[in-house]
Amino acid sequence: MRREQKTATAGCPGEDRLEVEDNRGVRSVRSDEGGTVDQCQTDLMEQILDGENLDRAYRKVKENKGAPGIDKMTVEELLPYLKRHKDEIVGKILNGSYRPKPVRRVEIPKPDGGVRLLGVPTVLDRFVQQATAQVLSPIFEETFSEYSYGFRPERSAHDALLQVKRYFDEGYEYVVDIDLAKYFDTVNHDKLINMLREVVKDERVIRLIRRFLISGVMIGGLVHATEEGVPQGGPLSPLLSNIYLTKFDRILEDRGLRFARYADDCNIYVKSQRAAERVMVSATNFLEKTLKLKVNQDKSQVGSPKRLKFLGFTLWKIKDKSGIGVHKKSKKRFQDKVRKITKRNRGRSIDAILGELKRYTVGWLAYYRLANMKSWLNSMDSCPKMMVRNVILTVFIVI
Repeated sequence: MRREQKTATAGCPGEDRLEVEDNRGVRSVRSDEGGTVDQCQTDLMEQILDGENLDRAYRKVKENKGAPGIDKMTVEELLPYLKRHKDEIVGKILNGSYRPKPVRRVEIPKPDGGVRLLGVPTVLDRFVQQATAQVLSPIFEETFSEYSYGFRPERSAHDALLQVKRYFDEGYEYVVDIDLAKYFDTVNHDKLINMLREVVKDERVIRLIRRFLISGVMIGGLVHATEEGVPQGGPLSPLLSNIYLTKFDRILEDRGLRFARYADDCNIYVKSQRAAERVMVSATNFLEKTLKLKVNQDKSQVGSPKRLKFLGFTLWKIKDKSGIGVHKKSKKRFQDKVRKITKRNRGRSIDAILGELKRYTVGWLAYYRLANMKSWLNSMDSCPKMMVRNVILTVFIVI
């Protein structure tokens, strides 16, 4: 059953203004109070620069905090800067002369080894991206698949897990697990822009987004051109990544396939090994030939959802009963992290260790609460206690 979506006019002018006392320095450029859907498509830039929308964008950037970009401006410095330069910023965006700065490259270690490449925009560019995303998101929501769950309002990884469990319970017991190699860094700009143009009729917005895409990345003090990709780290990247893969979603729907996609992590459910192998070939061909992406052949696989990992989870079935479990790799990472936190030679106080341990375990359990793991947690119960006990004993011996 498809859930009800917001209408395409959700981003149109005419809503009550949001009073934000500490952001009165950003003015409105809204010129009218109404608008049809067609007007929304041609006057999107005015909606982006509307005072209420800018209020919301500033508040969101402030709430998200985050590190400075290459100009070293902090989130706390953003509002004073906006108050001093508001007319100049709005004017440049309107006349097309606004130039985003290159993003700052940050490498985040991945659980399976390697690194995830993030691009940290300046706080001003994050503000402009956020304002743009707020207007475009409700419009593109109408175009997205029901079975796409990542980076969307009122949807989560848990929704994707519950969906694949429904397929499993319906007898679709073979899964095609597709892994895209460096997806966010390999999105084709020209194809993405053409996809945007199918919905966005305001060319000023298209030009602004293209400038964000080609703004470059600073690595080791040198700026490198970005000829492809939507670097993770900016407010626009999640939306653009979903727009790009919607073509793939629609192909799967047209073929009557059962699937769930969370960002670039996609599982397709079928009823036989042969069907799974056929789908893997056809899906790979579309992704690589049509969307110009690269499927990681080493990590993409066909098999049982009782063995393969999806979003850190796995499925299980005993006789007529099925459920969702924590994948063995996720369990191992949890154990390794607990051991690291409670390591005795880290030279920290007991309170600091217990505080970090609590924060990590509370967050981990909140994410994996969907899984059946009571027996495993019982078996693990003594492990952290023993580790903490050893830390306490070591501290007392030193004293």
